Amino acid sequence: MPIDSLTDLGDQLFGAQPDPPFLLVSITAALALAVVLVRVTWRVGRNAITIAHEGGHALAAVLTGRRLTGIKLHSDTSGLTLSAGRPTGPGMTFTLLAGYVAPSLVGLLGAWLLGGNRITLLLWITVALLLAMLIMIRNVYGIVSILITGAVVFGVSWYAEPEVQAAFAYTGVWFLLIGGVRPVFELQSMRKWGRMPQSDADQLHGISGVPAIFWVGVFLAVNLAALVGGVLLLAGAYLPAIPLN
Repeated sequence: MPIDSLTDLGDQLFGAQPDPPFLLVSITAALALAVVLVRVTWRVGRNAITIAHEGGHALAAVLTGRRLTGIKLHSDTSGLTLSAGRPTGPGMTFTLLAGYVAPSLVGLLGAWLLGGNRITLLLWITVALLLAMLIMIRNVYGIVSILITGAVVFGVSWYAEPEVQAAFAYTGVWFLLIGGVRPVFELQSMRKWGRMPQSDADQLHGISGVPAIFWVGVFLAVNLAALVGGVLLLAGAYLPAIPLN
């Protein structure tokens, strides 16, 4: 991405890129779906979901007035976000609620930007969010994970051709939209076998009295709605019009 002046940088960052062909949109969707469905690729790709999940907890904590104290990312794709404040109440509720819905909502925001052909802007916003998150990371694996992810995104945004940027951005957004759904099913499966007694849903049950399965349903409903919205934003223009009569 050759930049000769600040004007060129502004045009590149805030300007709209050309509409991608439908083939690119459909291939990137199929690729993201395959990554989510195949166990080996999901095991690697799930790290990105965890980053978004913990980032959602962190952002919700800050927005609700809690004091964010640290974030940890682990090699088994689990994570932990620590914040100080009241153990009950709206702040804690929204902080717990934000994790499982964050990847899908971030994907929906990305789909909105891509729907406006703001591909480079999306990539730079991603880098900025990763850098902001890096400040709060409190373990070595988490630091390495954020740095590698940020370096890849920045490298694509700065050096790659527009077609490569588009393919990368669409794949990433599709992955967040589709991949945001699978952890909810994994959550309920582990809860069923007693392997996650302190899950976000169970903690929400503890502070609200509402059954944990209700909160699992909320996670799923939000993520499915985001997926539908993302499909309409990313592929709606390519879908044939449905006759009204």
